Amino acid sequence: MQAPLSLLCLPCAGASAAMYLRWRRFLPPWVRIVPVELPGRGARMGEAFVEDFDAMVARICAEQADAMRGDFALFGHSMGALLAQGVARRLQASRRPMPRALLVSGCAAPSRRDPERFDGGEDDASLITELRKQGGTPEEVFASDELMRITLDTLRADRRVCRSHDARAAVGALPLTLSLHAFAGRQDDIEVPAMAAWAKETAGAFTLDWFDGGHFFLRQRETEFLAALTRHLPTQTHLHAHQRVES
Repeated sequence: MQAPLSLLCLPCAGASAAMYLRWRRFLPPWVRIVPVELPGRGARMGEAFVEDFDAMVARICAEQADAMRGDFALFGHSMGALLAQGVARRLQASRRPMPRALLVSGCAAPSRRDPERFDGGEDDASLITELRKQGGTPEEVFASDELMRITLDTLRADRRVCRSHDARAAVGALPLTLSLHAFAGRQDDIEVPAMAAWAKETAGAFTLDWFDGGHFFLRQRETEFLAALTRHLPTQTHLHAHQRVES
């Protein structure tokens, strides 16, 4: 029997969607994890990177059209959170079916992002320093010239995606018509108001959960985080009720 809810998971900068594969072992059977692999990494390493935010969002909407036909939700961590929100906005603007929920992690709200954060600093040494600061990169990656090169190339391309994101483009747009749930680490360098500002992105319910840990708290507190994630996903009962209303 097909799971009633597909959870499309968008990766953080420099990473592959493989970061979400292990969640399949821990989430309830009614949740189908759909890791969204972006061009230029993982199983798509032979493809050219997409380095423009709007172009990336358009690609995701086109390539994941089948996964977004039934009941689905969007999750993204860091850069993935921006992309997930961009996908939801594009779906709403084109009057396509909306996700049942948008879940964002480790990312300031678009209206509170520092527009200069991704200016410069793309030499190898600066990027390696950033990776060390954020945590989450296995030591074997730092120890391998080949893996380090792949990671740095991916991170460099993803920084350009983030730099091309323009929060001003959404000024005047209607809030998203969905529930939005945000997650953050207490030791990350994101301030509380920057996370709380996600509430302004939706006309629906909003929650904000904090966890001990840094930027990759979702790994450091995986069990606690996944329990909260599951709690905020629409359950089978909610999905069936929504389907009855639509019919």
